[in-house]
Amino acid sequence: MTGRRRWSTEEILDTAAKLLRTSDAESFSVRKLAAALGTDSSSLYRHFRNKTELLRAVADRILQAAMDGYRPEGDWKQRITALGLRLRQAFGEQPQLAAVWGRYGSGGTGSRLVMEELLQALRTSGLPDEEIPARYHRLVILLAALISSEAGISTITPEEYEQGMEQFRVAVLGADPERFPALAHFARDIRPLGADRPAAFEEILAAQLAAIEARIP
Repeated sequence: MTGRRRWSTEEILDTAAKLLRTSDAESFSVRKLAAALGTDSSSLYRHFRNKTELLRAVADRILQAAMDGYRPEGDWKQRITALGLRLRQAFGEQPQLAAVWGRYGSGGTGSRLVMEELLQALRTSGLPDEEIPARYHRLVILLAALISSEAGISTITPEEYEQGMEQFRVAVLGADPERFPALAHFARDIRPLGADRPAAFEEILAAQLAAIEARIP
């Protein structure tokens, strides 16, 4: 009698990533992953202790892919900007996994590669060593928030998008000027949340880097 196939860690992560492209972290489960692999949950727990550890490993693969072939170029601000754009692109191709990274983080090789590059870039900026950990932390929070938010918008259906746009128009253009005078004043210039995301990403990141630069002696 042929024994049950043993799946490798990479094969498990490949299948988990495929499932997460069409569902979110909340609906994802080890049981569903086991069913997709044709095995039972207990066999997967030999590779990962729990669902959270598995999700972190999947997110880390995206970070590794983003860092594949990366070579630091330019000054410290150019390096951090290039890194941020690489992360944005990598998670943009698999937006469901951006929410996983934003929520669970990662502690694998990909995470260490990102951490190392951010810290190296900050050290070359001339920022005092004692300030670098806090500035690094703020940069990571900013990048995770921006990337997760943008990815969330990219996963909505056309019908959901149109419904959201209609609600936006009603909320903004239909605002009572007596109760919401500022909103009524700027109504025709206010843009919906999903508009011009690439430019907004770069401008917000640039503002954070400018704040760091202002702290350099």
